[in-house]
Amino acid sequence: MTVREITEDIERRTLSPAATLSSETKGRERPAELCELRTEFQRDRDKILHCKSFRRLKHKTQVFITPEGDHYRTRLTHTLEVSQIARTIARGLRLNEDLVEAMALGHDLGHTPFGHAGEKALDALCEGGFRHNEQSLRVVDSIEKLNLTWEVRDGILCHTGPKEASTPEGRIIHLADRIAYINHDIDDAIRGGILRGEDIPAEITEILGNSHGKRIDTLVKDIIYNSMDSFRPGMTPPIGRAMDELRAFMFERVYLDPTAKAEEKKVKGVIEGLFYHYAEHPEEMTSAPAEAAGGIERSVCDYIAGMSDRFALYCYENIYIPKSWNKI
Repeated sequence: MTVREITEDIERRTLSPAATLSSETKGRERPAELCELRTEFQRDRDKILHCKSFRRLKHKTQVFITPEGDHYRTRLTHTLEVSQIARTIARGLRLNEDLVEAMALGHDLGHTPFGHAGEKALDALCEGGFRHNEQSLRVVDSIEKLNLTWEVRDGILCHTGPKEASTPEGRIIHLADRIAYINHDIDDAIRGGILRGEDIPAEITEILGNSHGKRIDTLVKDIIYNSMDSFRPGMTPPIGRAMDELRAFMFERVYLDPTAKAEEKKVKGVIEGLFYHYAEHPEEMTSAPAEAAGGIERSVCDYIAGMSDRFALYCYENIYIPKSWNKI
């Protein structure tokens, strides 16, 4: 037996009956020779980890736009936190840990520069709209051409939005994403002076805990113990309600706060300026993806969505900000 076959056998013998087995994947769009060492889901994880879009996440905003300070989350650190939470839940439920890790690492590859402010700006510009989960799937399919398995692609697409993932591992990603961003955004909001820990309503902290670690511990344990006999990982009603109340609190106090969102109008101007310029001058897009179905405007959306915050500002400055005249 190869190392991969031994791992597949271990999966069959040790994972839950609800788990998605790598040996039973629905496969890839383009046939690929099996790896001697890694399962199909392990290969997908590695493909995502080594792609350019993953590396650019380190310079993409999570919530605070171009924050000053070393400890604010970026889209990359958010992705790693989602992966850690998802793997803990998957291990507790004996689901496929390699599958949830691949989904977690790929779920935000399509996010724009400047976080949701950038997504909102592109949504207004792109024909047919722009949603980062759909763009993440587009990145792995059409831009990076990673040829991932059906299950990983499904988890990436369904990590947010109305459509539920087809696998229990995909449903874990939906939960882990929400757990991660709500809790680390509280941490960043406190660091940024927008929020104090004691501002969180007592009825929420009494249920979930009064610290970053305690809240995550409460939520993860609740999902695991509530879902051991279920094919649909989820929270108990009291914990789920407290989580929803915490999310609503964060929208009111942080996500829609004038301090946190003061720069959004500028973001809109930057995204619009880049979009209209590159639509008129597509030859200036460096390393641009091939022209997509939908024409040049779709390619411009792909190009801008792939930018890091600082590269977007660099391009905008080169296009619109006058340069000093140095010649004598």
